[in-house]
Amino acid sequence: MNYMEKYEQWLASDCVDAATKNELEALRGNAEELADRFSGMLNFGTAGLRGVMRAGLNGMNTYTVRYATQGLADLINRCGEEVGSGVTIAFDSRNNSPEFASEAACVLAANGIHVNLFESLRPTPELSFALRETGSIAGINITASHNTKEYNGYKVYWSDGAQLPPEHAAEVSASMDKNDIFRDVRTMPRKDADATGMITLLGAEMDEKYMAKVLEQSVGRRYVEQVQDTFRIIYTPFHGTGHKIVPEILKRLGMKHVLTVPEQMVIDGNFPTVKSPNPENVEGFDLAIRMAKKENVDLIIGTDPDGDRCGIVVRNGDSYETLSGNQIGVLLLDYLITARRESGTLAENAAAVKSIVSTNMAKKICEENSVTLFETLTGFKFIGEKIKEFERTGDYTFLFGFEESNGYLAGTYARDKDAMVASMLIAEMACRYKTMGMNLYEALQQLYRRYGFYREAVVSVQFSGIGAQEKMTQIMKDLRHHPPASIGLPVLRIRDYQAGEIRRLGADTGADTACPDADTSACTARNACTGAAYDEAEVPEPTGLPKSNVLYYELEDECSAVIRPSGTEPKVKLYVMTKGADASIAESRLTAIQEAGSRLLK
Repeated sequence: MNYMEKYEQWLASDCVDAATKNELEALRGNAEELADRFSGMLNFGTAGLRGVMRAGLNGMNTYTVRYATQGLADLINRCGEEVGSGVTIAFDSRNNSPEFASEAACVLAANGIHVNLFESLRPTPELSFALRETGSIAGINITASHNTKEYNGYKVYWSDGAQLPPEHAAEVSASMDKNDIFRDVRTMPRKDADATGMITLLGAEMDEKYMAKVLEQSVGRRYVEQVQDTFRIIYTPFHGTGHKIVPEILKRLGMKHVLTVPEQMVIDGNFPTVKSPNPENVEGFDLAIRMAKKENVDLIIGTDPDGDRCGIVVRNGDSYETLSGNQIGVLLLDYLITARRESGTLAENAAAVKSIVSTNMAKKICEENSVTLFETLTGFKFIGEKIKEFERTGDYTFLFGFEESNGYLAGTYARDKDAMVASMLIAEMACRYKTMGMNLYEALQQLYRRYGFYREAVVSVQFSGIGAQEKMTQIMKDLRHHPPASIGLPVLRIRDYQAGEIRRLGADTGADTACPDADTSACTARNACTGAAYDEAEVPEPTGLPKSNVLYYELEDECSAVIRPSGTEPKVKLYVMTKGADASIAESRLTAIQEAGSRLLK
């Protein structure tokens, strides 16, 4: 069917409610909008679904949630005896999240699959823990993480607590392609699912088990005890799921002075106090910073609506400094190594894991502390897979995992990033440095002086409307066919994770990014401007990671640029990582690579 036929199908279906039909009827005659909504279904991948809440195939709504859940039910029922206790479902504070969670539960129940449904909103990492604790075969979380209020999402987890592996995601997607969105989806009224015992509610008992596991990861209560009478924290959940659990964990840790931002403790899917509920963005901390100045607070901690990302602001003299996800990551990595070594609990085979787009400072820290560092593709599911591998082989003991986008995990109780445990560890780490007369900003400068001056940045280029995906695809294709000789600094090697190869550029490369041709795409391999070419005599090395649409450019002076399309939004991202003998050199290199890399994405 073409998009207009699909549109008319929705209007004619007895399954579609009146409000949805009214929304769609109001769009009649708007060909561009209808084409956007009905030309294709939201893509179901390893991250599940994510999109704007609206009627149509290309939106998050009751019918696309049911549709995806039927695909998951088909997969689970093919697993036969491995179903276990069914599926655990959680949801965040977004508009429609409770309703979408209930709809998913009713589809599973109608397919004969038992559901453990949280009675109210819970953090993503608690879902990861709970599905393992209950022996569920899968989990569903209704969340769009840190996206703006218009969005919602549908994340699927497998029995190990990590996000759905690619082969299972492909099976769900194949079932969806085969099924009709209305005719082939089985559901039942919620009251019937409850009455037949197909839905079990989870609540405070699971919270206690989860918090106990989080508190087991503490390595610094002794530091908290030394400064608990004077150390002051402000916490904000950005209107989301951390609102009860983080303050309780900090209290049980021994923190005596934990304040909260009243306006942001209100559960509200419109996120009225922030432009975006993302702890990576400093503007979200405006209320907390104003409060901190009045209350003489040492540290501000913020978590995103689904409780998997964590950001901080640190008092440094009379000012408050925001630290990036990478900076928090290296502080926590160094802290865990140091604190565990001091307490005699650092395993001889300790291993840390980071994504390939996260700071290379982690390599230096691990090298100097005899900790093995592993790299994975972007997506915390890959860190979860490493934890599973470590447990299976016994070769390594998991210490810590992180991503540059403010995602952290210590411990193996969950297989996704956990802002609850990160908040706890950051608080006790700050207490440790306070016992030494330092704040976390000063501690970071100390790490730079010890390990080297590293800087990182991310540039996102947004695409929209019909053809957005094609534009992104063409950019990546052009970069592969015409590898740049220089991106601010000369390119030494290219890791093409889609091809699974690492290759050096030819010896005739190394021209500056400046090019007389107005078309910057002309500054590419074998071009008259640069003469860049792969070294054809070299046998390429394998990347050692699964195939993925990522290009990683190893540059001179231990600098890097990474280009990849976003997995959840219509964006192409440029990650820049630099190192310098001092901060000014690292920052000048950062600027040069950002500017040159941005030109490649236009």
